[in-house]
Amino acid sequence: MWCSRMALRGLQRITPLALTSNMQREMSGLSRVYITRQIPPEGLKILRESGQVQFQLWDSDDIPVPRQEMLEKVKGADALLCVLTEKIDAELLDAAGPNLKVISTMSVGFDHLSLEELKRRGIRVGYTPDVLTDSVAELTVALLLTTSRRLIEATHEAKTGGWGTWRTLWLCGHELANSTVGILGLGRIGVAIAERLAPFKVKKFIYTDVVPRPELASMINAEYVSFDELAEQSDFLSVCCALTPETKEICNKNLFSKMKSTSIFINTSRGGVVNQDDLYEALSTGQIAGAGLDVTVPEPLPISHPLFTLKNCVILPHIASASYITRNAMSALAANNLLLGLRGEPMIKELKL
Repeated sequence: MWCSRMALRGLQRITPLALTSNMQREMSGLSRVYITRQIPPEGLKILRESGQVQFQLWDSDDIPVPRQEMLEKVKGADALLCVLTEKIDAELLDAAGPNLKVISTMSVGFDHLSLEELKRRGIRVGYTPDVLTDSVAELTVALLLTTSRRLIEATHEAKTGGWGTWRTLWLCGHELANSTVGILGLGRIGVAIAERLAPFKVKKFIYTDVVPRPELASMINAEYVSFDELAEQSDFLSVCCALTPETKEICNKNLFSKMKSTSIFINTSRGGVVNQDDLYEALSTGQIAGAGLDVTVPEPLPISHPLFTLKNCVILPHIASASYITRNAMSALAANNLLLGLRGEPMIKELKL
């Protein structure tokens, strides 16, 4: 497993290749790069010091680049560094033109990219897995504990005068000790979550995936089960799968109806894997005990959304990878992927289209 702190140090040590005279002749001008968001400083430092590119960026961390602005700015670009809020589709690729050869996304997910279009046009894609494993796993555990032990409710009661005399069943939640934890989509993050939960005396880890993952499963002594068995057996169910056409809204009424009334549902993957109407019904009727979400559809979720009315639903604003170390490591990896792609060399992390 690639620790984000060690990864950042390694990425900082990657220096731009010295340009030979032949390379200099081939690169008579610097490659043009458009960056769709203000990214953490490590990535910008790598690009500035590369001597390989000139870049322009949408210099805001609060407001996504307007679509029309982005369509205008990408014209003639050789490479694009984006984040998960930007839709990279045929319209944008047409606007960029034939010079565009590299897309580098500062994300592990790639559902915002039109992969078939990129493949058809021969555009290479870099992304940033591994470096965010630790931070996402930590946040998932924090969200699970916050939801299962009803910490947001408890904080509200303490602040608003609801804290009266000690009561025997007031704000009781659900323990991890002797529980069964289910993982939907076993990868690096799922393993890291299980490793952090094991000291809580979890009785059993189970998982389901497209196919069994024996090597990963052996690291956490997890048992492969069917999708229905995962729903039926899990006291805590953590969603860690990527959003694909096959997983879109896979967490729906069918799943929730099979879960225990005491079960806790956690999603830190992508909002699109959950049917939120079905989740609301399951939570509001007591079909399941609680849910913790770091991701929703849309993002941000409107404050008028029914899920916000539920005491047994904890919603965070997509912050799983939000640690200084991890975000800088993601930025550095995205920058290095982009530079290597422009050189025609293997990227550190490249999507195989």
